[in-house]
Amino acid sequence: MPPESSSHTTDIPKQVIRISPLAYIGCAFLLFAVSFPIFGWPAAFGWLLVAPILAAAWVARVRTTVTPEGLHVRRLVGGRALSWSEITGFRFPKRGWARATLTDGGEVALPVVTFDRLPQLAAASGGRIPDPYAAAAADAEQAPDPASDGEDPDKNQPRTDGA
Repeated sequence: MPPESSSHTTDIPKQVIRISPLAYIGCAFLLFAVSFPIFGWPAAFGWLLVAPILAAAWVARVRTTVTPEGLHVRRLVGGRALSWSEITGFRFPKRGWARATLTDGGEVALPVVTFDRLPQLAAASGGRIPDPYAAAAADAEQAPDPASDGEDPDKNQPRTDGA
């Protein structure tokens, strides 16, 4: 359980994890690609104009917002709010986005959240999610170097000054 906030602590900001805006360039290329058949035969291929519009709407809508209260998952159509009490853990499959495991045994896909976004999740969760990168860095700082065996590494170097 995270510590209670006081007047001396800063509020934890919400973290919005979304698709990079560079994806709009892909939508523009898709529009360019479908324009050739559309201009060639508009009656037959006019419906292709829907694809880049849907792609741009998907880039604009899909996101996961992490707040101290919980997660807000937004998809192209619809969304869902999850409080931290509903979530028992997270699963990171090899492919695709992370999944939140719920107390009722179900799973919810977290759009755009992958393992490399875990520090963002940890920062915005208020301590509910541990940051494995920070824990590994702290362990590496505290652990002694096994190769040195507590000796001074300069003593083990051969002298090259001719003395």
